[in-house]
Amino acid sequence: MISVFGITDRGMLRRENQDAFSYEMVGEDRAWGVVCDGMGGARAGDIASRIGVEVFQDHMIKYHECETQDNPTTALNSAVEEGNRAILYYANSDRECFGMGTTLVGAIVQGLQVYVINIGDSRAYHISTDTISRVTRDHSIVEALVERGNITPEQARQHPQKNLITRALGTSKTAQADVYELKMQYGDWLLLCSDGLINEMPDEEILQVISQGDPTEICCQHLLEIVLDRGAPDNVTILLFHLEAKE
Repeated sequence: MISVFGITDRGMLRRENQDAFSYEMVGEDRAWGVVCDGMGGARAGDIASRIGVEVFQDHMIKYHECETQDNPTTALNSAVEEGNRAILYYANSDRECFGMGTTLVGAIVQGLQVYVINIGDSRAYHISTDTISRVTRDHSIVEALVERGNITPEQARQHPQKNLITRALGTSKTAQADVYELKMQYGDWLLLCSDGLINEMPDEEILQVISQGDPTEICCQHLLEIVLDRGAPDNVTILLFHLEAKE
């Protein structure tokens, strides 16, 4: 059985919340979820993230209602491509929204099989009782620096260009998203989050909170409380799936 909970907050310094998320349980062992982090400042990053989530949500509902379902990766890619087109259309129709965009990380959970898609620097993590591993790769300047060995992951967290992403929805005619497949075990968690969480908490600390085994709602609230206590300079969104162990 899967349990899932999500939470978002504008943080302590931002005037508005440009993050958005959605999720749904589809039976006892199936679920989907998505997190978007809008960009564009006054240019309607909140609109871009909302469009990204709404289009993704529509595709997931249709996907799970269809008796002859597409491959999950096909469904995820279709949702992202349609979201990209919708954001571009809106941006080109409203001068104040020109240049807006959003990151996206989304997932379909089918039993122990998980399919993840991402574009930008919102992340997915696979967590067990004693390990945490990042599923996604950030599309960002600092990620490229880390991969080349120019800086360490710890230095990347404090780098002045840590918020500069190289891919997003709404910034080009086609969405260059990455798709991942993974097999989880009963008792594991899947975390989707915006960078407002990961910029304030290292991976090992996230593991410590989640591996205590509290319900998903309590885990999300605890993570948010920690980030808020540290000043939360950015919007924060946390979406957590738990594949509850069978009796």
